[in-house]
Amino acid sequence: MEKAKGFEDLIVWRKAHQFVMGVYKLTSSFPSHERFGLTSQFRRAAVSTAANIAEGFRRRTGPDKAHFLTISAGSLEECRYYLILSRDLEYTDDTHDLWSQSTEVAKLIQSYRSTVMKAAQRKGKSIQ
Repeated sequence: MEKAKGFEDLIVWRKAHQFVMGVYKLTSSFPSHERFGLTSQFRRAAVSTAANIAEGFRRRTGPDKAHFLTISAGSLEECRYYLILSRDLEYTDDTHDLWSQSTEVAKLIQSYRSTVMKAAQRKGKSIQ
């Protein structure tokens, strides 16, 4: 497998970006009174998921990269709650596709973080 030259080469980032696009599409149909509430929060958390993968890509140390991936995973969990809330508020009745995408992205983030941590440990760096 060829080494990624930029964050855009990472499968995890591509999948996270697809998730962001899905969140934007879903929230475009939310009630207008949610523009500065749920819509804004949901979009912010989704963007944070992909943005932290991108930001972590250029970090030099394993622990620093792992930190950004941890933040990304936290933002994704926030999105998963917003999917539940959106369904329960009856703003949408179909969150299955985005839920499936979020599950895939979560697994990819965890795998990438694990790989980063193992590489750092081989280099003798401790990771908290």
